Amino acid sequence: MKAVRKSHAKAESKKAVPSEKRKLPQVANVRVREVMTIAEQAGLFDGPRNKVVRGRMPQVLVEEAKARSGARTDTELIEMALANLAVADKYMEWLVAQSGSVTQDIDLEF
Repeated sequence: MKAVRKSHAKAESKKAVPSEKRKLPQVANVRVREVMTIAEQAGLFDGPRNKVVRGRMPQVLVEEAKARSGARTDTELIEMALANLAVADKYMEWLVAQSGSVTQDIDLEF
């Protein structure tokens, strides 16, 4: 148990990774992309990246989640999952608010 505490303390004591304005991952899954947009608009990606989150998962679960979400890395997958949980109650409200709006970059295929 002491080894876990030491490594945990060591990870927590590292300097925070500075926050930078970044683009959201290119996600094919529309709902995941919208959830990430809501989270970004809510400022959930602002600030330094100073929290380390890890866990052991079944490989098949991670592979299926990456395939369905479009995540390329474990970090993107965890970020998408956390964003989904953080904004779950706001999704329907946001979706209804989008009614009648079309983005400038929409491909109308003609």
